[in-house]
Amino acid sequence: MNFNERYAADKELIEKALHSLLQGKEPHGDIYDAMNYSLLAGGKRLRPVLTLECCRLCGGTDIQALSLACAVEMVHTYSLIHDDLPCMDDDDLRRGKPTNHMVYGEATAVLAGDGLLTAAFETALNAAAYLPAQQVVEAAQTLARAAGAAGMVGGQILDMAGEGRALALGEVEELQRLKTGALIAAAAELGCIAAGGSEVQRAAVRTYAEKLGLAFQIRDDMLDVTATAEELGKPIGSDAESGKSTFVTLKGLDECGELVERLTGEAEAALAGFESPEFLLALARSLVDRKS
Repeated sequence: MNFNERYAADKELIEKALHSLLQGKEPHGDIYDAMNYSLLAGGKRLRPVLTLECCRLCGGTDIQALSLACAVEMVHTYSLIHDDLPCMDDDDLRRGKPTNHMVYGEATAVLAGDGLLTAAFETALNAAAYLPAQQVVEAAQTLARAAGAAGMVGGQILDMAGEGRALALGEVEELQRLKTGALIAAAAELGCIAAGGSEVQRAAVRTYAEKLGLAFQIRDDMLDVTATAEELGKPIGSDAESGKSTFVTLKGLDECGELVERLTGEAEAALAGFESPEFLLALARSLVDRKS
């Protein structure tokens, strides 16, 4: 399989697993509909793909990593629902569809995000059917750390605090390291944990994913300026409208492009100790020139 075929196969595996997670549940009003509305809306599935592929890289199998991969995507989806809320970014389009609160109302959207976050940890703990208890505990700790105030939530707080004022480059880097990079890095590390990888391997895949995550965010900032809403499936120019400092406002498009290339090279170098990192190398390279 070439890179595109393997990515498509990974996504298909993930989609099937995600579709099965919340089926057959008691309705409790609109809550499961609202949770599924966002969870099954598609997208790149970058984070769960990283979990699967890093597990394989470290000698593991799909079944060892699949519950953790789905848990990561559930956490990511919850964060998108909350990020789009009127009290946050107040966006009305996500992945080419109306945002959750536009369809179900603000209160149900908040609860849908809460439901996905808690369901994520239930799903992660299901990995106990395939993994030793210690690995499941380490995986849950890694995911919780990345999702909470020391990771993604902390990044969102910094993002909100930075609206309407000029941030230094170091502040933007720290914001994005937490808001976007923490969960991407955790996704890669979860795959290594599932495979029973060594501390050296965990550090290597985490470095790879940290560099990848920063490059990914810089590219996102560039696309917010250069792409169309149709290409992105979400509003463009929202950063400028809200007065946010971004990599583009601080460094310009040309320098940002150079920085994405440098970070991608550093991500690739982090995998030098692995026997077959070809897919992850191609993944890093595919994100450099993405249009959406």
